[in-house]
Amino acid sequence: MWICLSLLLIVPGLLFFTSCAKKTVQSEPTLTQQAAQVEPDAAQDDAAAKLAAEKALQEELARQKAIEEERLQAEAAEAAEAADAADAAGREAMAARSMFVNEDIYFEFDSYVLTGLAQDILVGKAQWLRINSDSAVAIEGHCDERGTNEYNLALGDKRAEIVKDYLVNVGIDASRLTTISYGEEHPVNSGHDEESWAKNRRAHFVVD
Repeated sequence: MWICLSLLLIVPGLLFFTSCAKKTVQSEPTLTQQAAQVEPDAAQDDAAAKLAAEKALQEELARQKAIEEERLQAEAAEAAEAADAADAAGREAMAARSMFVNEDIYFEFDSYVLTGLAQDILVGKAQWLRINSDSAVAIEGHCDERGTNEYNLALGDKRAEIVKDYLVNVGIDASRLTTISYGEEHPVNSGHDEESWAKNRRAHFVVD
C-alpha cells in the first residue's frame, strides 16, 4: 500500500518535470538556429550596401559624363565663335585690301599736284600700310591720251613720285614703295571726252 501511494506521488511529479523540460528546450533556439537567422540578415545588408555603392557609382559616372559633355559643348561653342571671328576678320582684311588697291588718286589736267581729296585718301592708305607692315606697294602713274607719249610718260612718273613722297613724309618706309609710269598706255576708260580723261589721270596701287 505504501508503495502504491509512493508511486502515485512520484509519477505525477516526474511527468510535471518532464513537461517543463520539454517546454524549456523548445522555447530556446540553438546556436545553429541563431546563426541561420543572422546569416540572411547579414546577406541582405551586404546586398543593400552593394546596390547603394553601385547606385552611387552610376550617379558619379553620370555626373562626370555631364561635366565632360558640357566642357565639349563649351569648347565647340568657343571654336565656332573663334572661327566666326576669324572669318569676319578675314573679310574685313580683304575689304580693306581691296579698297587700298582700287581707290585711285586723281589729278587735274597736265598736273601732278595732290588735291585735298587725294591727300585724305593717302592718309587712309598710309594707315593700311602701317597695319600691313609686310606689304610692299608699286605706285603706277597714268595719264590721259592728250600729249605725246614721251611727255605723258614723264608726267606719269611725276604723279607716281609725288604720291610716294607723300607716303614717305607720313612715315612709310621708302623701301616698301616703288614707282612706274605707264603714261597713256593703260587707260581705264577708252572714251575721248573729259569724263573719260579724268578717270585716266591717276595713280594706281598694286600690292606685291
